[in-house]
Amino acid sequence: MMKRTLGIILASTLLLGGALAGCSSKDESSGKDANGKTTITLWGMGAEGKLLPEIVKDFEKENPDIHVEVQALPWDNAHDKLLTAVASKSGPDVVQLGTSWVPELAAAGALTDITPYVSKYPELEPKNFFPGAVDTAKFEGKPVGVPWYTETKILFYRSDLLKQVGYNEAPKTWEELSDAAQKLAARGKGKYGIAINAKEQSLGFMFALQNGSKLIDEQGNPLFNQPPFVEAVKYLNTFFQNGSNALDLGIDSVQGLQGDGIVPMFISGPFMIREIKSKAPELEGKWNVAELPGKVNNLSVLGGSNLSIMQFSKHPEEAAKFMAFMSKPETQLKWMELSSTLPAATKSWDDAKLKSDPMLQTIRKQLEHSASLPQLAAWEEVSQQFIKSFERIYRGQADVQKEMDDFNQQAASMMKK
Repeated sequence: MMKRTLGIILASTLLLGGALAGCSSKDESSGKDANGKTTITLWGMGAEGKLLPEIVKDFEKENPDIHVEVQALPWDNAHDKLLTAVASKSGPDVVQLGTSWVPELAAAGALTDITPYVSKYPELEPKNFFPGAVDTAKFEGKPVGVPWYTETKILFYRSDLLKQVGYNEAPKTWEELSDAAQKLAARGKGKYGIAINAKEQSLGFMFALQNGSKLIDEQGNPLFNQPPFVEAVKYLNTFFQNGSNALDLGIDSVQGLQGDGIVPMFISGPFMIREIKSKAPELEGKWNVAELPGKVNNLSVLGGSNLSIMQFSKHPEEAAKFMAFMSKPETQLKWMELSSTLPAATKSWDDAKLKSDPMLQTIRKQLEHSASLPQLAAWEEVSQQFIKSFERIYRGQADVQKEMDDFNQQAASMMKK
């Protein structure tokens, strides 16, 4: 998704910066229009961008002196458009950012430190959100956004098939996960135990966190060749080497779960609950979700989206007021109804509907044991390099320690750029 770096974009647009700055879609005057309204612009991504006007109506009713102009951007070109906006010192007042995009834009000085607004708008206070979600909106210790909606990874499994191999509940430890996967794979030819997506860039780091790895030391040096990280990679590789992991099957997670349960376990986000219910209704009562199995801990990783104020906003006060509205528990509940995304505000989870749903309560428990990955501008590049390194291990039988030594050196170089 991230095809260009900010450095390349900024260099290529340096001479055009002055001209492009005049192309901003915002009203360059800081005053109100003829109707006494201040207009702020909001960039929303993908399906969320198309749904935002519904929630914006409620904000405008409460704040008749503010008009929010929503622009929906497809995820596949949103990143490049943001880079161009940063280079030209233009763009929206408020922007939706995937959590992995925050470090890159913050490092370029494109996001506003919202500390001054937190005391004015209590809805923005960090204590209102899951701690891991708060960390995704920080850069170098400063809040450069507020969590909007959140997600984490959980274990999906066929409960009926696990019972057949001796597990009346989901595996709770690494040892149990490995054992269950091998027993499920032993059901016969063409059967597997679990689907581990080797292309999912956070998965290796998540298992390393579960094994006690800090990933990065206090001086900012990578720890990817140290025992906790290396042991986690070796553990992941065992699923590939013993045949319990489904690799290159060409079917999706729901298909793997259906029928005989070719792949009866997988790790994914909460959105898959809706997918399974809609595409495999015949499995009702035969599948469930669980918190991730653990070793030192059972940490998962945080995803979702944040809202940030662009540094070049002419109306940061109004932008902060909008973000505070979006952070209210009741607003987040309405947004969940519209978009099927999960609230980042913890008080929203006290709603009766959420409290009465066992699967959603499992997600809440996992959210309380979830962490953000390092908020570094180079993290996307580091993550992509890990995928390449891990592929050499599970496909090419490369030595794990040597491969992680090389990866650690490459990552250190990336992080110093």
